[in-house]
Amino acid sequence: MSDTPLLQASSLSRYFGGKPAVNDISFTIKKGEVLGFLGPNGAGKSTTMRMLSGNLAPDNGQIIINGIDLLDQPKQAKAHIGYLPETPPLYKELTVSEFLQFCARLNAINKKQQSMAINSAIERCGLTDVQQSLIGNLSKGFQQRVGIAQAIIHSPAVVILDEPTSGLDPIQIREIRQLIRDIADEHSVILSTHILPEVQMLCDRVQIISQGQLLFNDTIDKLSQQMQASSLLLEFEQSVDTAELQQIEGIETIDTLSDKRFRIHYQPELNPTQRLLEKAVHSGLQLKMLMPEQHSLEDVFMKIIQNEENDA
Repeated sequence: MSDTPLLQASSLSRYFGGKPAVNDISFTIKKGEVLGFLGPNGAGKSTTMRMLSGNLAPDNGQIIINGIDLLDQPKQAKAHIGYLPETPPLYKELTVSEFLQFCARLNAINKKQQSMAINSAIERCGLTDVQQSLIGNLSKGFQQRVGIAQAIIHSPAVVILDEPTSGLDPIQIREIRQLIRDIADEHSVILSTHILPEVQMLCDRVQIISQGQLLFNDTIDKLSQQMQASSLLLEFEQSVDTAELQQIEGIETIDTLSDKRFRIHYQPELNPTQRLLEKAVHSGLQLKMLMPEQHSLEDVFMKIIQNEENDA
């Protein structure tokens, strides 16, 4: 992954009816990176995607695509962007090949290179067997593939995908996710979604947006760290007096789930796992389970959202 930013968004804001749909958002994306843009419905994701793709002008802020200012030189900057909106812009009365030929001309691909660009997009998106089929006769999954093919046909620096798996069945979702991973090898990808597992599976970095505000902007590893809870689940073969456990260094509180099963909350810097094992050995206690708890991505997501709402 290169350190060169292919997209830089600075202080983006957009208002509708005097209310901010997007409020002072800034971020960058580097070459070879998949950036997950995560948030609940109505958070401002699609508005941000439309601004980044040049389909909606921001009220404030700046967007630089591959070194070109999108507002000052829109035509030149858009040549470096591939965009799949939530509803793919397809002409369903055309065949796949006809539509992609139209897209190649639309993107001003040199006539001598159009055939190569079309064949490459068809092959990469798994459309070889349906290239002569009418788009309107294809399943939604294949129509989504055609939408992605038109977004990458001109080999853009940045590919923006807005809810690319929305409305697909589980098999189609798996196929589209694999396609996105393949695309990320050659392009930088911004993936807007509200499907949490998609972020974990596909993204290098995550941004969480709610009510137009950017609440989290970091790597998937940092998000995973937030999923680590400072608690342990503990179960013994026999009944145990919690007063014995409470004396162990680092333990803050104990939830009694039964006379043999407990949830231990501890100070993050003083993980008591080793001391609990030593206590069990010295006291002749038989441990059935000692397991660290982990928050789900949904738990972390809701915590970040709720913290912002409480602050507001």
